[in-house]
Formats: sequence, C-alpha cells, structure tokens
Amino acid sequence: MSADIHDDAPVHLNATRARQGRWGQHIFAILVVSTVLAAIALFGAWGFRSNDLAAVEHNNGAKTPAEASRYSTEQSPARQNTTPPAN
Repeated sequence: MSADIHDDAPVHLNATRARQGRWGQHIFAILVVSTVLAAIALFGAWGFRSNDLAAVEHNNGAKTPAEASRYSTEQSPARQNTTPPAN
C-alpha cells in the first residue's frame, strides 16, 4: 500500500475564505439569545438601581449661614455695549 493515496486530503482554501464564518440558523439563534440576555441584564440592573437613581436630595446647597456666606458674590450691573454712530 502506498501512503500517497488518501481520499481525505485537506481542501486548500485561500486566507480570506478560511477566515469567514458560516451563516446559518444556529448562528442567528445565538445572536438573538445573547442580545435578549444582554437586554435582560441591562434592564435588570436598571430596575435594581431605580430607587437610587430616582432619589433626590431636597437641599443640596449650603447647610449653615457661615457656609452660605462663602458663596455670596457682589452683584455688578450688566455691561452695556455701545452702539457705533451711524454714518
């Protein structure tokens, strides 16, 4: 028997064809299932933290008069632009 005769020799493909994935129903099912799971995880995390996101601190400004005095600035009148004289 000769070692050269084999029917199951590898098929030679170019590099571009070898890198391409197959498109089929199983790939599409994996894509759909993974997208649905990602959406469930996103909305689950959002729902879990929704109370924290909705919480509002009613007074987030100065708590004492001394603290409020640090933020007082002198008011100055608005600067007026002069209009150039018409020729």
